[in-house]
Amino acid sequence: MKPKHLPAVAGAPDPYFPDSGDHRFRVHRYELALDYRPGPNRLAGSARLSAVADTALDAFALDLAEFRIGRVLVDGKAAKYTHRGGKLRIRPARALAAGAAFTVEVHYTGNPRPVRSPWGGVGWEELEEGALVASQPIGAPSWYPCNDRPADKATYQIAVTTPSPFTVVASGRLLTRTTRASSTTWVYEQSAPTSPYLVTVSIGPYRPVPLAARPSVPQTGYAPERLTADFARDFARQPEMMEYFGQVFGPYPFGEYTVVLADEELDVPVEAQGVATFGTNHLGGGWERERLIAHELAHQWFGNSVTIANWRHIWLNEGFAKYAEWLWSEHAGGPAAATHAAAAHSLLASLPQDLRLGDPGRKLMFDDRLYQRGGLVVHALRHHLGDDAFFAMLRDWTAVNRHGVVSTEDLVTHTARYAGASREPLESLFEAWVHRPELPELPGRGPGEFVRRLFIR
Repeated sequence: MKPKHLPAVAGAPDPYFPDSGDHRFRVHRYELALDYRPGPNRLAGSARLSAVADTALDAFALDLAEFRIGRVLVDGKAAKYTHRGGKLRIRPARALAAGAAFTVEVHYTGNPRPVRSPWGGVGWEELEEGALVASQPIGAPSWYPCNDRPADKATYQIAVTTPSPFTVVASGRLLTRTTRASSTTWVYEQSAPTSPYLVTVSIGPYRPVPLAARPSVPQTGYAPERLTADFARDFARQPEMMEYFGQVFGPYPFGEYTVVLADEELDVPVEAQGVATFGTNHLGGGWERERLIAHELAHQWFGNSVTIANWRHIWLNEGFAKYAEWLWSEHAGGPAAATHAAAAHSLLASLPQDLRLGDPGRKLMFDDRLYQRGGLVVHALRHHLGDDAFFAMLRDWTAVNRHGVVSTEDLVTHTARYAGASREPLESLFEAWVHRPELPELPGRGPGEFVRRLFIR
């Protein structure tokens, strides 16, 4: 089936980040060549973008933080440009016709640092030894020029040169590793369409940690040498998770899965396409750590392969990943998903009722209530559809939208196909859980109890 990522790119700017990206063109390929010196935190880069104009353009813009620009070329010819406020505005020597394919080449240098956001700095982060990238939602311009919109998915080749004692992990499959003198160049290829914020690089003194082999999905960990044994212990069940999620969500959507353990404490783990990054504070075992492993792995299906059209729909990413935690608990012999749902509902009932899940606003888009309530929506769908239809719906959702772009409205239309005669109550379910701020009652024990209560309310 064809992915839906290209048609969904055109349209209005992102409602939460209207200054990010340029919706008048699409990028389908990035080729990044980076030279990074960890000591002075210095990055020299060149980026070649292959793109298509959706409308006639005499100028366009890329997102890029405060680097020094060496030169900018459009279709091989020098272009005029201005660069301020995180925007690289480019005027090509010749205007671009609607539908025209074009290339942009940008050469830049500087000291990368996180982009400021309402949640603190996001993007490139210098570590004591090396660096990592955590770009959600607007941090990608901290290290490369891009059309920073989640719906503008492209393939990537990423070449990183850095001192040889360091290991480089990046999105995609490692193609080559070449050492010359004291530097090594690592080249990765990400052939699946990827949102700019889901591209990552980790640089550090890491050692590979093999995880139990699953022929269909290669899985590798990278950790500081002193922590490899702890990492192997705490992530030992990840291959089993991969197998289980492949059964309930459909085949893993990428060629490989890599986990990096940074030698730093991180507020939360960071998922990127095909890669997740954890901090030392996420070691130690127990359910709280295990659920995070499940959550980040589930994002490979929900968020990375099936990507939101804009940030208003972020609950689709976090709600399904939250419910994946509960499903894993149920499968692995822990509390059932219904038990987790009851605990989440009790928690939400004690908190303010001012969050509209389907349009939380930028201020609340990472509020913990969104994660919990998103998981409850998925649980309510399971209760409403029944297990057979629910899991068929999940597998078909990830298959039909593989490497594509979706919205809440797409999910409503999709789930209706599995609802049979209960289509109208299903629409009421979405209205109550997704579009109203008041918390609905938890689904009852009888198959029709939740729907009956919706109509009474």
